[in-house]
Amino acid sequence: MKPKRSETPSVSISAVERDTGLPKDTLRVWERRYGFPSPSRDSNGERVYPADQLEKLRVIRRLMDSGLRPGKVVAASLSELHAHIKALPQRTERPAAATAADDALSLLKAHQVAELRQLLTHELMRRGLQRFVIEVVAPLNELVGNAWIEGRIQVFEEHLYAEQIQQLLRHAIGSLSQGQGRQGPRVLLTTLPGERHKLGLLMAEACLSIEGAQCISLGVETPVWDIVQAARAHHADIVGLSCSPAVPVYLARAGLIDLRKGLDRKIGLWAGGSIWQRARKPIPGVMFIASLEAISAAINAWREHRDIR
Repeated sequence: MKPKRSETPSVSISAVERDTGLPKDTLRVWERRYGFPSPSRDSNGERVYPADQLEKLRVIRRLMDSGLRPGKVVAASLSELHAHIKALPQRTERPAAATAADDALSLLKAHQVAELRQLLTHELMRRGLQRFVIEVVAPLNELVGNAWIEGRIQVFEEHLYAEQIQQLLRHAIGSLSQGQGRQGPRVLLTTLPGERHKLGLLMAEACLSIEGAQCISLGVETPVWDIVQAARAHHADIVGLSCSPAVPVYLARAGLIDLRKGLDRKIGLWAGGSIWQRARKPIPGVMFIASLEAISAAINAWREHRDIR
């Protein structure tokens, strides 16, 4: 039986947006198209959402992160959503770092923050930054996400986990930048509006930095025109975007097309994230990076192309 989460009062649409990462416009579209969510109104006529609807929206967001389309989950009942969770594909092979990831999740659930930090730091030092990101952080992200969907951890625990990982990665990236020369390219990193996943962006920055790229991160949710201006101001060789399945493919594609039109031709545009596994049609002038492991080959190809020009 799924553990019962603590009750919360009705919350505003802005609070739902902050909590779930689902844009207000998306919530309104779903309300009209699927009949869910179905908020009431406060004394000022503003939308307010009860706790059970907020709970369901959190689960929907997680399922979308796993690759399900809104049309398949938004109108579903909670029991149907849980059936979708059970039907999600499971890894047939456990990664080499499975024990470390399992141990980290156990410490998170036990609220042993110091021990969790110590374990993650040990794995980072033992494996090095690149292997730590690919072998520990990536599978641990999946474990934590699944645990949240299944009600085995709470929202605050997930936030705690993300904060620990972000602190470690930022420190490691900073140390790496001071310890070696930058060979290029100069990469501007961000996400499009509606994409709030910070951790994926930071993981990409770590893998790029390992390869000697000079990274300039704008954080998340940067409007297209601001990305264009920043790329020019910082003389970027490449603009790199992190995209998760939480953003509809058609919106991500539209953002990439607009960005490609706005950027100078000499600036490369790279897009990474599992969302592109569902987008089979290429976008002219955009390179899709299939995985974190693929970053090394992409950087080497960029340098070879630069050297022969």
